[in-house]
Amino acid sequence: MIPAEFSYVRPTSIEEAAQAAGQPGAKVIAGGQSLLPLMKLRLARPSTLVDIGRLDGLKGTRYTEDGGAEVGALTTYAQVFAETRLEWAREAVGNIGDVQVRNRGTVGGSIAHADPASDLPAILLALDYSAVLRSARGERVVPLDGFFTGPFTTTAEPDEILVALRRGPLPGGVDGAYEKLVQPASGYAIVGVAVVVASGGGSVSHARVAITGVGEHPYRAKAVEDALLGSDGSAGAIAAAAAHATDGVIVNTDIHANAAYRSAMAVVHTRRAIETALGRSA
Repeated sequence: MIPAEFSYVRPTSIEEAAQAAGQPGAKVIAGGQSLLPLMKLRLARPSTLVDIGRLDGLKGTRYTEDGGAEVGALTTYAQVFAETRLEWAREAVGNIGDVQVRNRGTVGGSIAHADPASDLPAILLALDYSAVLRSARGERVVPLDGFFTGPFTTTAEPDEILVALRRGPLPGGVDGAYEKLVQPASGYAIVGVAVVVASGGGSVSHARVAITGVGEHPYRAKAVEDALLGSDGSAGAIAAAAAHATDGVIVNTDIHANAAYRSAMAVVHTRRAIETALGRSA
């Protein structure tokens, strides 16, 4: 399989990359783990590839004094695994794809590509990350909650490059978990649920639940969060909250799972993720 003809540029700065990305038909490439297979199948036919893979300023994780974090868009899964301070996130990232994907695939690539079954969007949604976008017009910061709008679709403009993912400090006492029903051949999530919670004084004080693989795009399960917040975190409360995992969502049916099975598994894995996260935060 051979891609359609395209031109290739390798910018030496973010500013140069933003100018090149603004040209009609241009497509940004970093690790290439998702884009290159699509080009070989001719499902994607960019006229120009803008290779940002050597812009070292977009690599690595930086922490602020107040506990916030910024992850450069070119940071690989392997780098996140080595640099994150969150043990549950390290565990989750260590189970994404295979060694080759983790060594070459990038955080920014995963978020910008917006695959409906990708693991990382759910993990970052649960941690309240925002996308930092750069274009020739300047920079803007967009919360990931609302950034994904459909399969492989986001609110980023065609001339914008995702340069980083950024979050503020996490509430005290939080912990998390990621539970996944994996598609064995690809490693993608048939259902993936990321949960970040905190409990204290006998009730749940913070709850973020994000789900991938179920709907047209990764999403915050806000009905689950609302049901969990203020509850006593008991088995009954967790089960009642998890029952809302697919509220308001058109659940996917494909060759791996129909809507009924996927819906049932979303509830199961949401319950398991909440139980694990609350157990760690106790």
